[in-house]
Amino acid sequence: MLLVSGIYACNSDQKAGTDNHVKQDSTAVLNTDTLNYTYDSVKVYSKQPVSANKNVTDTAKAVVKFPLFKNVAANKFVKDRVLGQTGQEQNYKTYKELAGGFIKEFDNYKAINVNSTETWFQLLNIRVVTNYPNYISMLHTYSEYKGGAHANTLFTYFNYNPKSLQTITLDSLITADGMPKLRAVAENIFRKNEQLAPNASLSEGYFFTDGIFSLAQTFTVTREGIKFLYNPDEIKNHAAGTTELIVPFSKIRDILKPSSILKNFN
Repeated sequence: MLLVSGIYACNSDQKAGTDNHVKQDSTAVLNTDTLNYTYDSVKVYSKQPVSANKNVTDTAKAVVKFPLFKNVAANKFVKDRVLGQTGQEQNYKTYKELAGGFIKEFDNYKAINVNSTETWFQLLNIRVVTNYPNYISMLHTYSEYKGGAHANTLFTYFNYNPKSLQTITLDSLITADGMPKLRAVAENIFRKNEQLAPNASLSEGYFFTDGIFSLAQTFTVTREGIKFLYNPDEIKNHAAGTTELIVPFSKIRDILKPSSILKNFN
């Protein structure tokens, strides 16, 4: 059993199928035939204050907010991906263990660095942005601070088919020989968005390997097309934040695979 020097709380938001605490994407779709869910959370706080000053009550915290589906398989899909993306060596099995592990790390750090006054935090927020009977997309926001100039934040889309119990990958939507065209179309759109000439270098001001355009590592499917999301530090410096790029279906219809989930958007 995991022992944590902290305070544990679990809260449930019983408003099924919606998230009133986070603004929904304009592309979000909620149908009556989709999976029902509520939002729940796990919060763990350290008992160690960050300062010896009794007037300072700040301490480390770890918070996980997640959708709780009535569908067991969907819950397992979300949990497996959240716990598998933390970059931790420990094999956490629950959200509580994950949050507790972060607080334990802070407590161990604080025991050695007694004069440190930096308030650590770990915040995970998983929200549903698209909800169809055969396609659910969730945006996982992972933010962590352990001192330094700024927190590290990572955004990842989880794309899931609750009927087939499969992860929706990009190559399940695009034909194998169509990937070069997808990248070419996406690059043209990227250059227009960034106000770059067709032959302008992508080595200056961007982090593309060898100055060659590449698709973002995370994506979701919207009514407009396939939306790619570049994380901070992925192709630009941290201060630039995220970069979004939508490739319209109208420009890539000839390379789309016959996919049941795409029928939702056409």
